[in-house]
Amino acid sequence: MSWSGVLGVVLLLSSCASTTHIEKDDTVNFSKYNTFAWAGKDEDASASELLEKNIHTAVHQELTKAGWREVKSRPDLLIDYDILVEKSVKELSNPVYSQPYSRLIYNPYTRRYASVYYPSQFLGYDREQKAVREGTVTITLIDSKTDKTVWQGWTTDEVNSRNLTSKEVQNLIKSIFKKADLAKN
Repeated sequence: MSWSGVLGVVLLLSSCASTTHIEKDDTVNFSKYNTFAWAGKDEDASASELLEKNIHTAVHQELTKAGWREVKSRPDLLIDYDILVEKSVKELSNPVYSQPYSRLIYNPYTRRYASVYYPSQFLGYDREQKAVREGTVTITLIDSKTDKTVWQGWTTDEVNSRNLTSKEVQNLIKSIFKKADLAKN
């Protein structure tokens, strides 16, 4: 396989992965935080109760793995989230190769015909666009004493429907916290 073929496979596989981003206040010492609670729900929020429960469960699992615990009063951090599912266009790029073929040649020294194989050649890319739905989940950690955002993580991935399924929520939340680096200093 040529380098261009290898590069094409790497680009194809990397385009399938979700994009996760983290913004964190580097001046904050995360070792001072031990507890968390959920910020109040916005009246205009359109998330269903089941979706909200799935997000709370997934975030709770990730934060308790990091040694934090959820409390009802006087938390160190407040947690808020946002969800966006929107239509998007996905660019697909498939490599195109010529058909391999063989040709018969006559060898005058042996007086026989021999088959010579010619491998396929890379001709370029066949590009197409596909309509998809992308889901973006944003998790925000807010210092409860200063009301200052100290950490925010978000990820976008292709989803199957207008609403996120439980499995999609878990995968998105895990990908955010995998990159989180909320280790206590």
